Amino acid sequence: MGERESDTALEPRGELTVRTIAMPSDTNANGDIFGGWVMSQMDQAGGIAGVERAQGRVVTVAVEAMTFIRPVAVGDVLCVYTAVDSVGRTSMKIHIEAWARRFRTVVREKVTDATFTFVAVDDDGHPRPVPKL
Repeated sequence: MGERESDTALEPRGELTVRTIAMPSDTNANGDIFGGWVMSQMDQAGGIAGVERAQGRVVTVAVEAMTFIRPVAVGDVLCVYTAVDSVGRTSMKIHIEAWARRFRTVVREKVTDATFTFVAVDDDGHPRPVPKL
């Protein structure tokens, strides 16, 4: 399996949006951090970036091509970075990267990335325009 250029990046792309520690309660049956937990942290970070850009409520509607590059271990600090890649009338594509700062080290490794699509919605859950900058 070949590495994508974005898999070997030395620095994260985007703004640090969420930072949290991987705990034993976040593991799967093998003792590794559950991929769904990582994806959940990414969705939260994307939601934060989406709310800021849309100036209001957003919902996740799609996730494109998430590949787990490296595992996350108990004690690692998961740092999630976001960058708004494009804005349509009601939707936004947000590039999200998760990096792990390895437990008790200064080593930081990219563990996954994906593009999430969010739609701005009103109080009734109906799509609404994303305001212009």
